[in-house]
Amino acid sequence: MNVLLLTQVLPYPPDSGPKVKTWNVLKYLAQHHEVTLLSFVRGDQSDDVRHLKQYCRAVHTAPMQRGAAQDAWYMARSLLTGQPFLMVRDDRMAMRRLIDRLATEEHFDVAHADQLNMAQYAARVSGAFKVFDAHNALWLLYQRLWQTMRPGLRKRLLGRDWRLLREYEGRVCRQFDAVLAVSHEDKAALQEAAGQPVDITVIPIAIDTDEVAVVGRDAEPRHILHIGTMYWPPNIDGVLWFAHEVYPLIRQQRPDVCFDIVGARPPQEIVALDDDRTGIHVTGYVADPSPYLQRAALMVVPLRAGGGMRVKILNAMAQGIPIVSTTLGYEGIQVTPGRDILVGDTPEAFAAEIIQVLNDPDLGRQLAANGRRLVEEKYDYRSACRPLD
Repeated sequence: MNVLLLTQVLPYPPDSGPKVKTWNVLKYLAQHHEVTLLSFVRGDQSDDVRHLKQYCRAVHTAPMQRGAAQDAWYMARSLLTGQPFLMVRDDRMAMRRLIDRLATEEHFDVAHADQLNMAQYAARVSGAFKVFDAHNALWLLYQRLWQTMRPGLRKRLLGRDWRLLREYEGRVCRQFDAVLAVSHEDKAALQEAAGQPVDITVIPIAIDTDEVAVVGRDAEPRHILHIGTMYWPPNIDGVLWFAHEVYPLIRQQRPDVCFDIVGARPPQEIVALDDDRTGIHVTGYVADPSPYLQRAALMVVPLRAGGGMRVKILNAMAQGIPIVSTTLGYEGIQVTPGRDILVGDTPEAFAAEIIQVLNDPDLGRQLAANGRRLVEEKYDYRSACRPLD
């Protein structure tokens, strides 16, 4: 079939959770179908486009520029129109013109909208079977984030937006021919938004276990690692909670421990955590995180808000890194707590699980081996993506 894949970010290199998911979906589709990729780009990504052309029949791009002044304008438009801010923000004339031209020039059997932001463009492709591929139930993610926020203007605006997103997401689920969710929790949330029975297929986020190899870690590592995009609000909230509520409890028993925060565009409140006296290191974006993985005793996923699946957990398991997470952090992944992962939802419980791994390297090695086995069996893209067919 001739598939038009619409993505909000160019899915290469696979250096963030959304890009990992889409990269492996693209590879799977390209093995079975003719794929035309249509994506937003930020700046000069010509080298990445050339790489993707090895897999795609064609790659077309439209520029996406962001800024505080632009976001203020989009928020004003959202308030005037009653549309969700995120959908208004990503409604760009260049993309509309490009997709209208492509849909006129050739017939696409399938228009595959990767994330909710791209559904408005897939809807413009007449005659195509329309697929909405939800990376998460976006309305639920923003509702959970709203619940963690302090009272104020930002919370009021987010409260408005998650309600608008629920209505918008439900409408897309009702109107599209097929809906994909990454977990049963997200499926239930999307079904709730739709307000009527909708056929939703669960296809978990998948990785390539050939691409993601086990990391050779230090024999007795003492570094705690968090890795993720640091401009993403749930990551910011989770890292701040961990740094202020959990990490001091660990340092009381293990004053030699360090905490590495790796990820792009950390805000000032995260940068301010960097302090040699406490052993907290904020790196910003790192092209090759191997040195941080090698010295990591474990990776933490201290999420208190979120949705979908955490690709960072799948990657860390494939890399042989032990994981300590909140219950919400591993939502959607079929792990067994205590065997594949350790779990704590209070500062005291989270700290206790980390101290176990720090004090018992054999436990860390066993968790790592179990995690690697799990992703090989259940989350390699060659098997996990088969329901797409």
